[in-house]
Amino acid sequence: QVQLVESGGGLVQAGGSLRLSCAASGSPFSNYHMGWFRQALGEERERAAGISRSGGVTYYSDSVKGRFTISRDNAKNTVYLQMNSLKPGDTAVYYCAARLGGVTTRRTDDYDYWGQGTQVTVSS
Repeated sequence: QVQLVESGGGLVQAGGSLRLSCAASGSPFSNYHMGWFRQALGEERERAAGISRSGGVTYYSDSVKGRFTISRDNAKNTVYLQMNSLKPGDTAVYYCAARLGGVTTRRTDDYDYWGQGTQVTVSS
């Protein structure tokens, strides 16, 4: 079992940057594929970015590709999401999630553990 705690959200103007962090505790962090998901008001939760156990493979949704960067530090049990050139459309609650088996996927049902979420609001 793993516990996930996100931090780093907040209010930023369009064009600005934020760095989200997700600290994990419990089971060995390197056993888990990790994902950053987001959910805007009234919309379904979607994966913004994913990263493999070793960090060697990353995935991005088309809407964030080129602006967001996911990374992880297995020694610190932490996964990050660097968000640049933020847009009002990026406004959402951002969640990190951990998947123990298989490969990293976009499906929320495939993830075993979730953090509580952190709000990101981008003003125009």
